[in-house]
Amino acid sequence: MSNPNPLVLPKTGIPGLIENWRSDLLSGFLVFLIALPLCLGIAMASGFPPMAGIITAIIGGLVVSRLNGSFVTVNGPAAGLIVVIVDAVTELGQGDAMAGYRYTLAAIVIASVLQVLLGVFKAGKLSAFFPSSVVHGMLAAIGIIIMAKQIHVLLGVKPQAKSLLGTIAEIPHSIYELNPEIAIIGGLGLALLIIWSLLKNKTLKMIPAPLLVVLLGLALERYFDLDHVHKYLFLADNPILPHHEFTIGPAFLVTVPEHFMSGFYFPDFAKVATLEFWEAVVTIWLVGSLESLLSASAVDKLDTYKRNSNLNRDLTAVGIGNMIAGMVGGLPMIAEIVRSSANVNNGAKTAWANFFHGVFLLLFVALFPKLIHEIPLASLAALLVFTGFRLASPKEFANTWAIGLDNFVVFITTIIGVLATDLLVGVGIGIVVKLTIHLCRGLKLKNVFSMAYHVNRTDQDTYHIAVEGAAVFSNLIGLKSLLSDLPEKKIIFFDLSQTELVDHTVMEFIHHFAEEYGHNGGQCSIVGLDEHEPFSDHHLAGRRKKMV
Repeated sequence: MSNPNPLVLPKTGIPGLIENWRSDLLSGFLVFLIALPLCLGIAMASGFPPMAGIITAIIGGLVVSRLNGSFVTVNGPAAGLIVVIVDAVTELGQGDAMAGYRYTLAAIVIASVLQVLLGVFKAGKLSAFFPSSVVHGMLAAIGIIIMAKQIHVLLGVKPQAKSLLGTIAEIPHSIYELNPEIAIIGGLGLALLIIWSLLKNKTLKMIPAPLLVVLLGLALERYFDLDHVHKYLFLADNPILPHHEFTIGPAFLVTVPEHFMSGFYFPDFAKVATLEFWEAVVTIWLVGSLESLLSASAVDKLDTYKRNSNLNRDLTAVGIGNMIAGMVGGLPMIAEIVRSSANVNNGAKTAWANFFHGVFLLLFVALFPKLIHEIPLASLAALLVFTGFRLASPKEFANTWAIGLDNFVVFITTIIGVLATDLLVGVGIGIVVKLTIHLCRGLKLKNVFSMAYHVNRTDQDTYHIAVEGAAVFSNLIGLKSLLSDLPEKKIIFFDLSQTELVDHTVMEFIHHFAEEYGHNGGQCSIVGLDEHEPFSDHHLAGRRKKMV
C-alpha cells in the first residue's frame, strides 16, 4: 500500500481520531478478529487462564495505545513469551498451577517496573548488545518449544514427560495414540493455515486465517458434540494400529468464567525473597523488553508513512501496561508483529486502531463469554503450531547460513543452549560463542565493549564518522547513541577503512540506519569496505581487513 502524499502525515491524538476514525475503526475490528483466538491460545500455552491473554490485549489497546510512542503498533501477548511464562509458572508453583500463576503475576509486576525504568532512562538502545544471530536463535528455539508442546494438544493427547526434551521425544507416541476427532479439528485447522499462507488472491487474504480456523473449529465442535462427554472404541482395520478407547467432551474446549469480572486474579509476592522468583523477573524483563523493541522497530519499516517510533517512550508505556496487567491477572505484552502487520495492511493510520481493537475485545468477552467456551483447544493449538513453525522455519536457517558460517554456528548453538537449559542461559551461551569467534579473529580485549570512532563535521551539512579498531555487537551501543542524536536531512559518511573487524550485527545496523536516514530526506553512505574481506557472499556479512 503506497502513500500518495508522504509529506502529509496523519494527525495524532484527538484530531487524528476525528480525521481517521473510519479507517482505524475498521482496522481495529479486523485485528480484533485475529487477536481473540491468539490471545486465548497464548494464555493457555503459557499456563495462565484463557482470559489472561484477553485482559492483556484489552489493556494494551485501551491504555498503552494512549501512552506509547508508536503509530500503528498493536500491543498484546505474544508467542515469544510463552516459554518464559510457562517456565516461571512451573518453577514457582512446584506442581500447584494456581499458585505458580499468582507468583508469576508478581514477577511480571516487578519486571514491569524495571521495564519502565529502562524507558525512562532511555536505555532502549541496550537491545543493540544482542547479536542478530543470537536473537534469531532464541526466537527459533522458542518456536521449536511451542511446536513441541502444542502438537500434543492438537492431537488430543496429554504427554507424560515432564522435561522439554522428553516432551519432544514423546511426539511419535502422541501421533500413535492420537484422539481421532480432536486430531481432525486440529489437523484441518493447521491445513487451513498452511493453505491460506500460500494463497495469492488479495481479496481472500483479507479474511483473517485465525478467524477461519476458529469458525471451522466451532462447526466441528457442534458436529462432534464436544459439549457432552462421549466414550467410544476405535477399531482399527490395520493390524499395525491398536484398538483404542477414546473420551471426548468439554475438557477439550476453552474454559472461561461466565462473567468477565470473574477472570481477574491478583499477584502473590510471597516468593519475592527467593532466587527462582528473581530469575523469573529478570527473564521476563529482558526477553519482553528485547522482543518489544525489536518488534516496534520492525513495524516502523511496515508503516505506510515510514514514521519512526519513540522506542524509549514505547518501552515505558508497555511497562506501565504490563504492570497493570500483572496486578489484575494478565500476561505480559509486547509490540506484537503479526497483529501490527495486519493493522498496517488493513489501512490503520494512527494508534487509535490499537485502541479500537481493545474496545472490541472488551465488548466481546463481556457480551459473549459462552461463545468463547465453544472453541476447541485443538483449534488454538493449530494456530500456535503454525506460529512456532514460522519462528523456526527452514527459511530462518537458510537465511542465517547465507550470512556466514560463523553466524550459523552461533544461531545453532543458541538454539541448542535454550533447548538444553533455559532461555537466559541459552542466550548467554550464544553471546559467549559469538565473542569467542571474534577474539579468535583478532578482536582486542580493549575493543570488546568500546568502539573507537571520530566524528568530523566537514561542512554545515556533512558528517564524517570514522571507525577504528573493531565494530562488533558488544561495542555498538555508543555508536547507536551518537547516531540517534544526529540531525536529520544531512549528509553522513561511515568510513570503515581503518576498521580491522566488522561483524554482521553492525553491518545490519548501519545498513538499516542508512535506509531510514535516506527515506527521511538525508544521505548516508558507507565507504572503506573495499579494503575488507567478507566472511561470505552476503552483502551484510561480517568482514575483516585484508592483510597487506
